[in-house]
Amino acid sequence: MKATHLFFALLSLLTICISAAGQQPVVAYTFECTGNAFERSGSCPQGGRPGSLIQGSDGNFYGTAQISNEGTSTPTGGNVFSLTPAGKFTVLHTFLPGTNKNYPNGNLPSQLAEGPDGKLYGYTLYGGVGGCNGYCGSGVLFRVNEDGTGFQILHKFCSATNCTDGGAGAVLPGNDGNLYGASFSGGTGNCGIYYVGCGTIFRVTPSTGKYQVVVNFNQSTNGAFPSKLTAGGDGTFYGMSTGSTSANLFHFFPSTGALRNAALKFPVINGLPVFAGDLTLGLNGNFYGLYSAYGMSGEGMFEVQKNGGNLQLFPFYTGQSGAGFPMGLLLGSDGNFWMANLSGTSAYGNIIELSPSTASIVQTFNVFGVNAAVGAFPAAIIEAKDGTLWGLTTEYGKAPSGDFSDGTVFSFNVGLPPQ
Repeated sequence: MKATHLFFALLSLLTICISAAGQQPVVAYTFECTGNAFERSGSCPQGGRPGSLIQGSDGNFYGTAQISNEGTSTPTGGNVFSLTPAGKFTVLHTFLPGTNKNYPNGNLPSQLAEGPDGKLYGYTLYGGVGGCNGYCGSGVLFRVNEDGTGFQILHKFCSATNCTDGGAGAVLPGNDGNLYGASFSGGTGNCGIYYVGCGTIFRVTPSTGKYQVVVNFNQSTNGAFPSKLTAGGDGTFYGMSTGSTSANLFHFFPSTGALRNAALKFPVINGLPVFAGDLTLGLNGNFYGLYSAYGMSGEGMFEVQKNGGNLQLFPFYTGQSGAGFPMGLLLGSDGNFWMANLSGTSAYGNIIELSPSTASIVQTFNVFGVNAAVGAFPAAIIEAKDGTLWGLTTEYGKAPSGDFSDGTVFSFNVGLPPQ
């Protein structure tokens, strides 16, 4: 009987490996740069190193490319782009250096969101204020129409004295017609001499473009250094923060501005603290995330109820995935979790499917590399409405002779049902 079970287990594993090896992503767009291909130095007129991707309500894809050139110690610029499912690519807005090269309208754009008004909202990591070669400033919050018109800066982060207006952060639409985001730093909270503020939650009103801090975190009262917000499905938001003695699961109520905290007693592993990342809401109504420990190679998945109860840490996933650098959890329409692993066993990244009940690996797709048409180092994946995965790689891909590629947008049919 044991031999029979072993046979079917090996057969199942072989089927997974064959399936993962046989499926390949399709390149939808390649970011091409002109210049020295050997040194990977030159101008990237359509952008390079894509880092963010969403699917809009119109079915098209929207994203950000982080840079406009390669080969300098401080890459700068970037753009916002659109891409139709058929592969038509359009640059919607490019972040320019300005006369003093301080990027007054932002530098290095990051995550996008579609607002209730149909506009794209996003933020940059740098620029907006200061005067030092682009890498100064704390970034801007911006919006732009989906056809590229109407670019507008809504707020320059850390423009108030002592950064009391908060730092940069991604936004999410709320049920009340506004958008909300969390900043890791800034605000009025006291977190010691090494930090400026403890973080904030802010609100953006689309009708007026008004930006307002609605929560200031403080280490001694309501935690510090919040993660990005996760929608709870009921109009409220959740996230992780650092408490005075433990991690916090925080719960924010936009209607009242109230913030509730539940202390999570993560264990100490080999005498080292555990660190938990952003949250993803599972089909069972619980939150899931990834955790790691200082000095240990690996990542694990944790599960916790919305009220902070029944915290469970699953063992580190190992084996064919490698430790890697996972870029968060995506809940697929099959009920499993999917993630882009920026680096993995091959060092060039992979896509991993995890079971929500055991956190064990279901499938691993090693499809990225320096010579792969799809490029290397996957930075993000999303699931389109038809069930197809779409994602980004941040380097390489195929380019005409004499040029070089700086990442791709790809689609990948792994058999997920439509959403």
